[in-house]
Amino acid sequence: MDAVRLRRLNRWQAEGLKEDLADLCVESSDTTAGEEYRNRQDFLRRLTDDVRRPGFAMLIAEITTLAGCAFGFPVGRDGSWWHGFDGAFPQSIEQLTASGHVFAITQIVVHPHEEDQDIARRLQERLLADHHASLGATLVPAADRSAHAAFQSWGWQQIGEVHRPHDQAVLRAMVLPLGKRTAAVPDGLAHNARTQRPE
Repeated sequence: MDAVRLRRLNRWQAEGLKEDLADLCVESSDTTAGEEYRNRQDFLRRLTDDVRRPGFAMLIAEITTLAGCAFGFPVGRDGSWWHGFDGAFPQSIEQLTASGHVFAITQIVVHPHEEDQDIARRLQERLLADHHASLGATLVPAADRSAHAAFQSWGWQQIGEVHRPHDQAVLRAMVLPLGKRTAAVPDGLAHNARTQRPE
């Protein structure tokens, strides 16, 4: 198998490649017939919204052709990313958010026929490392069991649910702690000075 190459794209490059990325999203989706158009439009809408956010970042995986992508942005220190969280919000995550150490991964797409199923894990790890994050964050639709299972298989933990009234969506809030696990911090949810993002 050819080696997988990970490559960063800037906003302009991401915009230029959006139709190919949307095709990849449709090809990788496990949807019923007739839902492809909606999935494609949802992907394009999410990309268009996210590319405008401060700190937007995208990585693509290439073999001989486009094999995957992941993108996201730093979570704002104001905590608005977590708006609609149901119940008591974990203090450690609130502190990491306020200190600017959380990076949201809003989309991971990998072609289902690639032999290297490790591509998704590599994309997210590199995206988080490139941004010196102490915590990865994502919101997964509660009805999307396959996405939830995939994130869990990569080490993500569900911390609760987020309810977004404007679109009546229920989302699973998931995090990937990147801090060192110790007896004092068994969940890895501690600020790590080496991951301090520049102001």
